[in-house]
Amino acid sequence: MGDTKNPLVLVVEDYQDAREMYAAYLQFSGYRVAEAANGLEALEKTRELMPDIILMDLALPKMDGWEATRQLKADDKTRHIPIVALTGHALAGHAEGARQAGCDSFVTKPCLPDALVVEIQRMLTTKRPEAGSSRRAVRSSNRSKQT
Repeated sequence: MGDTKNPLVLVVEDYQDAREMYAAYLQFSGYRVAEAANGLEALEKTRELMPDIILMDLALPKMDGWEATRQLKADDKTRHIPIVALTGHALAGHAEGARQAGCDSFVTKPCLPDALVVEIQRMLTTKRPEAGSSRRAVRSSNRSKQT
């Protein structure tokens, strides 16, 4: 909380309208935003900018989000960055596949920008240096309670 610099979010989405909408809402919510339109750009921008978190569409041209995530999580310099998978497929297999690729969280599109901001805040507050050990799919109505 002592950090005065707003977190940098890399939005990786091939549909320009969706990418711009997410970017505008995230900026409105106080985040700094960078954008990438495909998996190759995601790798380049991540290595150049070292964002605090990445929103990664999984269905991307040139290199898909699955492969971009695998490469980022295999790199010692970028593996600590939380990756939230964005996909239009709500199938359980996609959540598991995203987790196996290295995604730290999973959000089904379309999603309201408010829900995305809540997930970003959750991921940034639970981020640890040994990130990756707490990967899980996000279910909007299923919160675990400790009793």
